[in-house]
Amino acid sequence: MSNRIVAPSPHLHGEFSTPKIMRDVVIALIPAFAFSVFIYGWSAICLTATAIAACMLFEWLIDRLLLRRPSTLGDWSAVITGTLLAFNLPANISPWLVIIGALVAIGIGKMSFGGLGKNLFNPALVGRVFLLISFPAQMTTFPDTAGVDAITGATPLAYVKAALATGTPVAEIMPNIDLAGMFIGFKDGSIGEIGALALLIGGIYLLVRKVITWRIPVFMLGSMFLFAAILWLADPVTYINPLFHVLAGGALLGAFFMATDYVTSPMSKGGQVIYAIGIGVISILIRVWGAYPEGVSFAILIMNATVPLINKYMKPSRFGARTAQTK
Repeated sequence: MSNRIVAPSPHLHGEFSTPKIMRDVVIALIPAFAFSVFIYGWSAICLTATAIAACMLFEWLIDRLLLRRPSTLGDWSAVITGTLLAFNLPANISPWLVIIGALVAIGIGKMSFGGLGKNLFNPALVGRVFLLISFPAQMTTFPDTAGVDAITGATPLAYVKAALATGTPVAEIMPNIDLAGMFIGFKDGSIGEIGALALLIGGIYLLVRKVITWRIPVFMLGSMFLFAAILWLADPVTYINPLFHVLAGGALLGAFFMATDYVTSPMSKGGQVIYAIGIGVISILIRVWGAYPEGVSFAILIMNATVPLINKYMKPSRFGARTAQTK
């Protein structure tokens, strides 16, 4: 009698599970969330809580009423989607728009494809871009970092783009840009993108925990810096310091927490490099020549659409193939 057991794959199991990975991402987002609370107070707490609650509610309703299956809230993915959606919104945005964004993120960006593991695009970014296109005034009105009740001001990206559009040389713009302050987090913007240092701490945590690999964040930020540096060296009067592009807007948030999404990023190492470089280059193209001052969200969604093609032509090595070739 044979002792062999016939069973479907996978035959090798790692220590990670979906809920465990998602909880690690939540932990990594805590420093950025804490900094947003320090800057915006209760507005950041209410915004994040509303986004998470709405995403969880819509996922539960769609699971039970439309897909007729048990709830998938236990995988924590709705919590991540809600948190990242909130991190991409201004602190003073209407709660009703947050709920609309959550419905689009979960209903269209995720559940319309069948749920976690089947979605083509990052759900939080689908919700964010929908709100940006549908409600541009509300999505581009940010409270000053001095407080939610302060006079609203432009983000660093918006300020630079507007100044360059009027013909102001970079030499006159840079004295008004505090790169050290931007690194710490004293800049206007969405609640999750203002704390560059906090995002970096969270990103390092994910790398140490091996939740993400270094390729996507390094090649994305590196390609942004390199492309911006080429422009800056070619014409320092018209194009701004490349370090500004790395610290401004959603570059760090996108590099560590959204571009690295398992479902919407390539599986192979080479594919991840191509994907990350594409995001970096497209982000700078939009920032410099596009209609919007920020381009990271659009760049990630565009490259999400290329992932099936990248996976088709750049497949990971088969398990044991390299070992077999060396024998």
